[in-house]
Amino acid sequence: MRKFFAVSVLGLILFSLVSAPGESQDAKKLLDRVITASGGRKVMEAIKDTTFSGTMDLVQMGISATITIYHKEPNMRRQKMEMMGMVINSGFDGEAGWMVNPETGATEDLPEQMQENAKNEALGFGNSWMLYPEKYGIIFADKGKEMVKGKEYLLLEMTYENGSTSLIYIDPGTYLPYKMKSRTMGQMGIEVEQESIMGNYKKIDGLNFAHLVTIYQDGELFGSIVVDEVKFNTGLEDSFFKK
Repeated sequence: MRKFFAVSVLGLILFSLVSAPGESQDAKKLLDRVITASGGRKVMEAIKDTTFSGTMDLVQMGISATITIYHKEPNMRRQKMEMMGMVINSGFDGEAGWMVNPETGATEDLPEQMQENAKNEALGFGNSWMLYPEKYGIIFADKGKEMVKGKEYLLLEMTYENGSTSLIYIDPGTYLPYKMKSRTMGQMGIEVEQESIMGNYKKIDGLNFAHLVTIYQDGELFGSIVVDEVKFNTGLEDSFFKK
């Protein structure tokens, strides 16, 4: 279960790496500004697949790892994580999530309670849902403003097709996401509030991509991920994501 939990948390972290927002009258105006700040519709529509690698530290779990993530639009994802002498491969093939058990080498379906998260993560990591949220049943609502450490941020609430929500904090100076707040499952199997703080944005082939994400759970530091390399449009095949 701890291995499954580590993979699930990693997906939530990765979800925060790329600029977000969307839909409703006021939210749509903000969406357009975020898309422009992120690189523009033309740049985002041109990206068909993404590969990135980096390092991850999960402080509360005492785990350090190297990771490589592959994503193909709109909703296929695969990841390779190396930690504690093990290699853990997992993914979502567009319909279901899976994982290779590092102890047996057998490919297993993710537990039922993780399948919906895997679906959301695989979709959320790409660009299609940002450009066409209504196509994927995603709704955004303007939630006003909130002060964080003396600075005011714009708020958007994101609701998935399954009813789960996240609150996104937008920097009014750059129109890039600063933080995402949501509910997730903690190490002890208890729901916790998770905050993912994005930083060190860099433009890669015209797209603003966060190269640092710091994670807090119930106000305590949980971990972080640092991105070292990002590549787009390497020609990933659908079969690469299959179970």
